[in-house]
Amino acid sequence: MDSEPGDFVVGALMAVFGLIGLFLAARAADDEMYVFGLGLVVFAGVFILGLIKRHYDRLDAARAMLRVRSDV
Repeated sequence: MDSEPGDFVVGALMAVFGLIGLFLAARAADDEMYVFGLGLVVFAGVFILGLIKRHYDRLDAARAMLRVRSDV
């Protein structure tokens, strides 16, 4: 099953947001910016893991559909 090109674009954008969050947390002068930067990193990481999970769920669904069709 082919991957959606949009998933790669969104994943790359979220990786950039995660890096921005790391830079914000590293250069933070106050606690609020530090927490925001770490929150952005966590959000980006969870979002990317969700994209990976969705890809493999689609792959498993396609394999299951082929298995059902071959049984008939």
